[in-house]
Amino acid sequence: MPTDEHHFSLLLHTIRSLLGPDGCPWDQKQTILSLKKYFIEEFAEIIAAIDNNDPDNLCEELGDMLFLVILMAEINKKNDNFTLQDILKNINEKMIRRHPHVFADGEKGTVEELEKQWRAIKSQEKEKKTN
Repeated sequence: MPTDEHHFSLLLHTIRSLLGPDGCPWDQKQTILSLKKYFIEEFAEIIAAIDNNDPDNLCEELGDMLFLVILMAEINKKNDNFTLQDILKNINEKMIRRHPHVFADGEKGTVEELEKQWRAIKSQEKEKKTN
């Protein structure tokens, strides 16, 4: 049975083929600025699918957004800004930092306390970036 990793790998291969020398001229000419409007459109379509309680459409729209995220990562890789690995590593590390009640010795607390903790950790992270 194919795994999540298998399907992710296939999508990554598809996107890299689209951007490759024999790929799609439309995909190849995209930039971070040209993709901005598609992120806005796809996000609106995700919200509409949620509002309409339409899981089939939500699945499709989340796929479209994932495609755009990976496409954006590959464009940034080409421009020597960052890679998909950087994105995955950064978000994983962030989620671990922001969930000390799961990944460290923090206490679980109530949902409200965890939300307050999340905001405090986020604030500390932003403060470190500005210093």
